Amino acid sequence: MRHRSKLWTLAAFLLALTATSTLQAQEYFGRNKPSYESFNFDVYRTPNFEIYYYLKNAERRKDLADFTELWYRYHQNLLTDTFSTLNPLIFYNDHADFQQTNTISGGVGVGTGGVTEAFKNRVIMPIALTNQATYQVLGHELVHAFQFNRILNGDSTSIQNLGNLPLWIVEGMAEYMSIGSVDPHTALWMRDAVLNDDIPTIDQLDNPKYFPYRYGHAFWSFLTGLKSDRVIEPFFKSVAIFGVDNAITGVLGMNKKDFSKLWQDAITAQFKPMVEGKEKNTYGKPILDNKDGGEMNISPSISPDGKYVLFTSERNLFSTDIFLADATNGQIMKTVASTARGGNVDFFDFLESSGAWSPDSKRVALVGFKRGRNVLLIKSPFTGKTVDEFNLGDLPAFSNPSWSPDGKTIVVSGLKEGHTDLYAFNIRTRTLKQLTDDKYSEIQPTWSEDGQTLYFSTDQKAWENGRTYGRLTFNLASIDLVSEAVTHYDDVFPGADNLNPQVDTAGNIVFLSNRDGYRNLYRYDPDSKEVTQLTDLAVGITGISQYSPAISVDRKRDRILYTLYNKRGYSIYRGTSKDFLDKIVDPRDVTYAAAQLPRLNRAIKSTIDQQIGAIDQAIAGETATLQEVPFKSKFKLDFLTGGGGIGVGNNLFGTNAGLAGGVQALFSDILGNNQIMANVALNGQIQDFGGMVTYLNRKGKFQWGGSIMHIPYPYYAYDSTYLENSDIGAVVVDQYSVYRIFQSGVTGFVQYPFSSTLRAEAELDFSRISQSLRQIKEYSQYDPFFFDGRGRPLGQDQEKVGNLPGFTMPGVGAALVGDKSNFGLTAPLQGYRFRVGFRQYLGDIQFLNPTLDFRGYLRKKPFTFAARVMHTGRYGRDSENTDVFPPLFLGSPWWVRGFQGNVAQNLERDGLITFDNLVGTKMGLFNAEVRIPLLGPKQLALIPTSIVPADLNFFFDSGIIWTRFDQFNFEGPNGKSLIRPLSSVGASLRVNLFGALILEPYYAIPLIKGAQGAFGLNFMPGW
Repeated sequence: MRHRSKLWTLAAFLLALTATSTLQAQEYFGRNKPSYESFNFDVYRTPNFEIYYYLKNAERRKDLADFTELWYRYHQNLLTDTFSTLNPLIFYNDHADFQQTNTISGGVGVGTGGVTEAFKNRVIMPIALTNQATYQVLGHELVHAFQFNRILNGDSTSIQNLGNLPLWIVEGMAEYMSIGSVDPHTALWMRDAVLNDDIPTIDQLDNPKYFPYRYGHAFWSFLTGLKSDRVIEPFFKSVAIFGVDNAITGVLGMNKKDFSKLWQDAITAQFKPMVEGKEKNTYGKPILDNKDGGEMNISPSISPDGKYVLFTSERNLFSTDIFLADATNGQIMKTVASTARGGNVDFFDFLESSGAWSPDSKRVALVGFKRGRNVLLIKSPFTGKTVDEFNLGDLPAFSNPSWSPDGKTIVVSGLKEGHTDLYAFNIRTRTLKQLTDDKYSEIQPTWSEDGQTLYFSTDQKAWENGRTYGRLTFNLASIDLVSEAVTHYDDVFPGADNLNPQVDTAGNIVFLSNRDGYRNLYRYDPDSKEVTQLTDLAVGITGISQYSPAISVDRKRDRILYTLYNKRGYSIYRGTSKDFLDKIVDPRDVTYAAAQLPRLNRAIKSTIDQQIGAIDQAIAGETATLQEVPFKSKFKLDFLTGGGGIGVGNNLFGTNAGLAGGVQALFSDILGNNQIMANVALNGQIQDFGGMVTYLNRKGKFQWGGSIMHIPYPYYAYDSTYLENSDIGAVVVDQYSVYRIFQSGVTGFVQYPFSSTLRAEAELDFSRISQSLRQIKEYSQYDPFFFDGRGRPLGQDQEKVGNLPGFTMPGVGAALVGDKSNFGLTAPLQGYRFRVGFRQYLGDIQFLNPTLDFRGYLRKKPFTFAARVMHTGRYGRDSENTDVFPPLFLGSPWWVRGFQGNVAQNLERDGLITFDNLVGTKMGLFNAEVRIPLLGPKQLALIPTSIVPADLNFFFDSGIIWTRFDQFNFEGPNGKSLIRPLSSVGASLRVNLFGALILEPYYAIPLIKGAQGAFGLNFMPGW
């Protein structure tokens, strides 16, 4: 019975570890990555790539294949590298489809334009709303493909060298090689750095506040302007092998301090003349900035009556939300839409869209991501309530909504089969009409006041007349909705990006242009053909990207809202006609001088600039072959790691020792739809070999799989020490027992994600628990001169006692899980979580374990009010058998603080509680906390610091535990109820130790008369 008791106890522990784990080691909570659609990819081979593509547009497919091969030749020319096998390239029709990709395991945010994955060197990307963005992202990601190929397949590098590469090196190189040294967007960021005396040193480039794409882009332009483009390959490789400091010394022959000063001086020399005389230029006044909102206040949209402004900001910290503010003073009135506060929308489009107002200023139209496609949401801006929701027929992706003056129609830029066109959606009849149908990108439509004309931006003339610095630029255009005739205003700054057209009070077109390398506001009179410059800013007007909407015009009150970039943040300004310049400019005057990134030696020509500048001629001569081939899953090893050694350590069951080693492997197919995860390990002798293999199928809406495991748990137990006589005299005998618990089983699981925040899951498994016992006697010659009497070791004997009784544990479980929480420094700070489920144990042991767990987090900056209500327990035949399964302990710091082991013993000794107040098989909990981020980033914490993030918490814990319901009906022998709630109050400090461990020292006071407070320690994140 002694052995059986140990067996049951350990089995209970194993069950506690596995009972709440369901499919694919899914967490108790956690967000989901649903597959709303199944994509049937076709496969096409080019000379260097294998392209996975499910669109039906053959013209677009050939276009992308040609650009893929062109970028390959361009990058190969400078990186002197080739792919030994065909490189995979996976295209998605739009960003909503891309968010469902299984090629990467993590979530995909709105701002992710593409991904290059290391193990198979797969380039995965959606087709973007604009042709230029698609081509540039493709070139950018293919640089990453060369980077990974160089590191992972190099003769002197391996995967470990990736850790030496800072993000600004990797991303900056990809930006430079896909854009070149002339870029108005990066130049805008550099002018801001010079204007605000905030140019980072080389060391400071590692600080994430200096956006690695922009500052890295400028760095590589500077470096190649100093040493030529031929420095790219050796410098990148040297950084990967030796780090940045040694690469500067070894490749450039300079010390880091001098090189860093040269870099800073180059930025200053390049951009200081461009900001001189414009330092104080502002137009109008700020109404939304970092004092009232977040660091990012973008996409303004003013209501037709001029009273309100809709804008996007991250001021709620955990999500990028849409707000309503007073257009006069910027006072924020309402959160109109938030992915963190309810609803089933996964994201809102803040990169390419602003909200569109109805003509009566009572409703707004927003673009959201929901269930794998874009949806058009009609909301009341004053209540935040969704009035209506539309799927736009067979149009899966769209942006830039614009509401007609008669209130009947909303026009959008729609992306379908790889092309972006204008579509008109009648919200009354729910019908969709395509207004343009071509390969060009038509974006940012806006209505004339009479509703007869749509103004928009298009890249058509760049296709016809040629690219500028290798990029497809946008000209202004209009379409007559009656005749469907299109008019191009291509005499306005030809070759510049002319974007975000709006119509002012007089019927003029107000727009943004980078015609001189800056980003300023202009006005165009279609009748007189006159162009007027309205702003002359040192930095410029922009949203997150150059294609983001950044201006809005109030036609009735002669006001313009615009987004100004300054001090690495975005503020919304409001101005009237008297606030702006009124400077007539030549509509043919286009120069990109202010867009030139630093190049110290102007005699060194950029090979990359020359290549990109010749894209029109190069792509016209592209003859890449494109051959369709059968789809093959290409299931193979992605990743293999492991290690070994000899060690001695302690665990819950005693001391263990022996050989230790393990191997982890990940296998998957080319699309990531099927995965196998294997983990095998040896800890001790051959019988300690164990492992687990899990298969996961993620292709369909149901995600399912199974696992097989055999896991040994060896542990040592000391039995006794005694003396015995032998031929050589007295001998010290130390006797040990080596127990081995074996858990073997098979599991099948399935889950259905309804959305990213809600899923159903189920599991069926069969486990067998068994045990073996081996007794060891170690002999030492008795020597009284040694402290413990043990002298010279004489050897040992081992005796296998045999296999001890085991039992089976088949089980079935299911749960409904919701998680819309946002994690702060050490605990969730906003949203909610819940889990409603059960697990039924069958076989030798039978009981039902239900779980009801509800958690809510209400954030009122800087406080979070958190609450948890929970019940768990055991019901059924073996539920009360605490000899088999240890009882639950209410005094765990995870449940009710202030009743941990030593404190509980003292309280019981003093007669303040009984043992039955703390242990049982059924438990109910209520917890409440006030959480205050104390140390951490300035956007969140009261005391800004980057050292050790910490939260200060004030808590109230209360719980009750019991085994049988009849325990509520009588009192114990000392007059205290066997069943009574226990509560405590106190304070704690949760500390995040470098993201690896969260410690929570706390002081809790039991709410029992005569009880003393006590300190304790918890080792888990906050609930």
